[in-house]
Amino acid sequence: MTFDHDLDARGLLCPLPVLKLRKRMQALAPGAVIRVQADDAAAIVDIPHFCAEAGHELLGQCDGDDAQHYFVRKAG
Repeated sequence: MTFDHDLDARGLLCPLPVLKLRKRMQALAPGAVIRVQADDAAAIVDIPHFCAEAGHELLGQCDGDDAQHYFVRKAG
């Protein structure tokens, strides 16, 4: 999947991956896609929940070699 921005949240524990994602999303243009890499087990629940609450679109998620990858399109 193609993306415009990348956020490496590996090594961060809940709630830091979502807090960093929220901060990065503020600077993005509507429609931009960001890939988030996270290895915290809570991210599996936290990132989709954040997207639903904030109105962003979770385009997909998959497992990578050392992290889960989430693809999020900014609402707007």
